[in-house]
Amino acid sequence: MYPEQPQQQPQLSSEPIPANYLDQISAPAGKSGPSNKLFFGVIIGGAILVIIAVLLLMSSGGGGKQISVERLSLRLQNLQSISKDSHKNIKSTQLRALNSRLTTQLTDINREIAAPLASAGITAKTIDKKTSSQEAKLKTDIMAALDDSRLNATFDRDYSREMSFQMENTAILMDSIFKSTKSKSLKDFLSKSYPDFSALQKEFSSYSSASR
Repeated sequence: MYPEQPQQQPQLSSEPIPANYLDQISAPAGKSGPSNKLFFGVIIGGAILVIIAVLLLMSSGGGGKQISVERLSLRLQNLQSISKDSHKNIKSTQLRALNSRLTTQLTDINREIAAPLASAGITAKTIDKKTSSQEAKLKTDIMAALDDSRLNATFDRDYSREMSFQMENTAILMDSIFKSTKSKSLKDFLSKSYPDFSALQKEFSSYSSASR
């Protein structure tokens, strides 16, 4: 979690999803040497993370900083909507508690991002149509998959896994924007929102792993 240092900008990359995460995954093994199975597992894991990072860059419209911010805004709104709409279908008391915290957290985050978006001249009318369409389709696909999970009585397991995945990708996007933007208001927003959001993502991930 970021230290409270009024005169310095916190570094998001020191939080649960650090900037050098890919380097850590692909770091050379110690003298004892890993087994073949572990070695190839590490290689495959690193490759998957690289692909995710590349896809995030591609999906941001060729690396446009403003489009990345627009995408983050839309993603946060959609996650809040999914979290709120899905709550009634959750059976587990623990997962319901996690989801309540997520909905509250996203409500606060979406309120607090309004000022940085306004200072950047981003409004609902100016958001790139392609980006808006992509995020809308993503939400539709997620809700359709979750509805199937409800019918198949696997909602809790699938919901926790899906939200953990979407939150992790969103945290990666937040970290990327923090390192590239020159906007003080956006940096302040991200440095405040990222730690708690990332920590809650870890809780969803732990729940998902335990429910398999």
